Amino acid sequence: MPSQEQLLKVIEIQTEIVKAGLDLGEVMALVVERTLDLIDADGAVIELAQEGDMVYAAASGIAGPHLGLRLRQANSLSGMCVESGSILRSDDTEQDARVDQVACRRIGLRSMIVMPLKFDNKVVGVLKAMSEQPRAFRVQDEALLGLLSDLVAAAMHFATQLDSDKLFQKATHDGLTDLANRSLFMDRLRKVAARKGRERRPACVLMIDMDGLKQLNDTFGHRVGDAALREVAKRLKTASRESDTVARLGGDEFAVLLAPVEPSAGVDTVVQRLYANVVGPFRYEDQAYDLSVSIGAACLPDDSDDIEQLLDVADRRMYSAKQAHRRRKTDSASL
Repeated sequence: MPSQEQLLKVIEIQTEIVKAGLDLGEVMALVVERTLDLIDADGAVIELAQEGDMVYAAASGIAGPHLGLRLRQANSLSGMCVESGSILRSDDTEQDARVDQVACRRIGLRSMIVMPLKFDNKVVGVLKAMSEQPRAFRVQDEALLGLLSDLVAAAMHFATQLDSDKLFQKATHDGLTDLANRSLFMDRLRKVAARKGRERRPACVLMIDMDGLKQLNDTFGHRVGDAALREVAKRLKTASRESDTVARLGGDEFAVLLAPVEPSAGVDTVVQRLYANVVGPFRYEDQAYDLSVSIGAACLPDDSDDIEQLLDVADRRMYSAKQAHRRRKTDSASL
């Protein structure tokens, strides 16, 4: 049986979920993060079943770097869980013929519990707890994970208002701005990076940081800050093509996946267009506020073929742009 301390932690998680409201992506991210502490797991993931694949919609710990990963539903423990609707457990993935051992080694897990996520009387995904050690989990861990899966299922129910067609949309889009969330952004980036031969065309990632969000929140309140975030999202979307993925990664962080990038339209031109479209005043409740962003770009395959390195390059260039912007403001103020 779970201890009283563990049950109190579940209640705390439930309270945090209520505060997250109808943002299903935020709820799932919260649950996988809290799973690590609740049952002493090294990683946790929520996988949603979509078109024969299991998609990493939220991930933490050792699974964190694989957010957005797609694995075939067939011949995997997650797929078996979806098909059977039963709790499954692997005490040693190296000795278990049911698991996708290549995927397990890639992530670094040796044991796991896989819990079905049920929505509208149908299994739509799994909540999975992982450990780097074999035989790491106990029966009471299954009970605790079951409580968390019930919380996620309830969040799915309320977020989609009983419309199962909305489930994947809600799970992969930001609740405040309705842009793609980090999970969907990473899913699409992985697809672009995996293309081979003639299918592979140049693509670029833009990392975008909204300047001054904390100051807006501290000075005028989060209502104004949220309005500013929605306005930045709207302007980014307006200035982008339909084929581009515009995402809010969290907080004041946005990103755009340009795929493909036409040689005639250099990435610098795109950055300048986005910057010009976003920067400037916006009005909210009869008061004007200034919006500004910093943008860094990195391209496949020129800057890197590795996704993590590509994002790191774009992030560092974004930070350099932010520093340059601050220096210009300081120089202007001193004149």
